Amino acid sequence: MAVFRSDPCGIICIIITYSAVFYADYVVIWHLVIPAMSNTLWGTFCVILFNLIVFLMTVSHMRAVLSDPGIVPLPKNGLDFSDLHAGRTIPNTKDGWSVCNKCETYRPPRAHHCRICRRCIRKMDHHCPWINNCVGELNQKYFIQFLFYVGMASCYATTMVVTSWVMDPNVTSTYKHTKLIHSVILIVECVLFGMFVIAIGCDQISSILGDETLVEQVKKEGIRREKRSMYSLLQEVFGRGHPLGWLCPLFTETSKERSSKQYIV
Repeated sequence: MAVFRSDPCGIICIIITYSAVFYADYVVIWHLVIPAMSNTLWGTFCVILFNLIVFLMTVSHMRAVLSDPGIVPLPKNGLDFSDLHAGRTIPNTKDGWSVCNKCETYRPPRAHHCRICRRCIRKMDHHCPWINNCVGELNQKYFIQFLFYVGMASCYATTMVVTSWVMDPNVTSTYKHTKLIHSVILIVECVLFGMFVIAIGCDQISSILGDETLVEQVKKEGIRREKRSMYSLLQEVFGRGHPLGWLCPLFTETSKERSSKQYIV
């Protein structure tokens, strides 16, 4: 189920993201590759590789933006939660299920309410304005893939800046200032985005291997769980396919894998 939030902050962040991506692609092609490597196969290879990274980054980002993060469905029939309005608390049910006093519905273990999405999200990690969506049980892998390809694009673009100046040191003075300005802006952009995604990516991997979401860390809801191997914890997020396919956003979960994550309310 495709979802898109009308949150102004999220929409602005998406615009900033794609503006930065398109600008980087423009600089790499027109100011770095074409002037210095237009007559070589190496230049063609560099353009194809960079745009492949951009393509995978775009796919993973759009899937993170539009995918259902794990929204807990509202009950088909209305439930009586009059005790909530009367100020009385309803105790947690067995097996870790609880009641959300905002959605007024039962929610499965490790689900939390997002004030921006206005729904409960299964295994919610946080709400990210850069994807205008929550990072939850069903889209966390797309979010991590997006971080990975942003990091790759940042490193690759930085390398292209250095390579271009090395291969074309005698650039004409008329064009030199323009190329220098674009190169500096691109380096600054790559450093800022690169450091940002590395920090967020490390937090994501740490939370996966620690089997504790960011929301659970903040709320200190750590529950003693059965210890599992690192591989099984990663499989829970990226799927049971081959690890080489974990970073490919073109792969989708089978209906069997997806249904195994669903809860019936």
